[in-house]
Amino acid sequence: MNEVAPTLAPQAASATRPAPELSVVVPTFKERANVPLLVEKLAQTLPGVDWEVIFVDDNSPDGTAAAARAIGATDYRVRCIRRIGRRGLAGACIEGMLASQARYVAVMDADLQHDERLLTGMLEKLRGDTDLAVASRYVAGGSAAGLSSAGREHASRLSTVLAQRLLGVTLSDPMSGFFMIRRERFEELAPRLTTQGFKILLDIAATARGTLRIAELPLVFAERQHGESKLDTRVALDFIALIIAKLTNDAVSFRFLLFCLVGLTGIAIHMATLQFALGVMALGFGAAQTVATMAAITWNFVLNNMFTYRDQRLAGVQFVTGLIRFQLICAVGAISNVGIASVIYERDPNWWVAGLGGALMGAVWNYVVSAAFVWRQR
Repeated sequence: MNEVAPTLAPQAASATRPAPELSVVVPTFKERANVPLLVEKLAQTLPGVDWEVIFVDDNSPDGTAAAARAIGATDYRVRCIRRIGRRGLAGACIEGMLASQARYVAVMDADLQHDERLLTGMLEKLRGDTDLAVASRYVAGGSAAGLSSAGREHASRLSTVLAQRLLGVTLSDPMSGFFMIRRERFEELAPRLTTQGFKILLDIAATARGTLRIAELPLVFAERQHGESKLDTRVALDFIALIIAKLTNDAVSFRFLLFCLVGLTGIAIHMATLQFALGVMALGFGAAQTVATMAAITWNFVLNNMFTYRDQRLAGVQFVTGLIRFQLICAVGAISNVGIASVIYERDPNWWVAGLGGALMGAVWNYVVSAAFVWRQR
């Protein structure tokens, strides 16, 4: 008997549809008021384009994900990825872009500071021979006036100059959060991108090492209408770590670099506490050194929890138990630091070589063991 190949029921067949041409990925955190406004703007801007928007929400307490899903219940073009236990703009962008099956993928903010009308111009560029189209504040016709302060504008321009000179990035605005890329090119680069930090475009451009065909369009950066800015001092640490990681061709972990940068600030805390304990508290050196060490370890734990492991941040009872574990791990690290430095010094009596070797061993120990037993990373 001949077998008859199964066929889709008429209703199921009519319900199928190919992937859209364009996915717009929008990372969100506490942007509930902006979600419906952005969807409306996209619908007005892209009437002749087969598009979708993917909101990637870091479990916002204001119900941002629920607002996106409510719209998506009646509009197939609106999707939402709700992330629990994971945080960070770069990671959200990467996750949303990898969830797309469109030919082209755009990234833009939810705060309405990006002019959505540039999407049509970007799309035309990518339909031609362009791999990456970037909305730039620093080309003719662009403006960064929407930045919240003159200080932020100066910081943005300084970061751009450093990225261009240190990493050889040719973009006029590598700090831009508004761009469009061919999905297959992004898929090629994705395994080498970091999920931490804020500057996903800089990471893409630096990782591609000049292999992308790039076009830039002028962007007039508007003022935020609703919600609050998510940029703070973490951006500086993220930027420095990303620069170093790319300069070493990703030989050094981005997270490890953040861990070391936090450790450097701990040295300043240690010395300040030691001076206070000796001068004001009138403690003996041994007791003062103990107080200073505990203060520095606690400082390092708090900052690592805020910055290095913010995507797995500890709170409540876990914060307290994590601090205790971190103190014990760092105590062992200090012992290994002294031991390794002593062994090196016996073989080669250069104090700075021995000291650096011991410090590096202690830093690696603290990082690896605390990652496994404090923040539960593999």
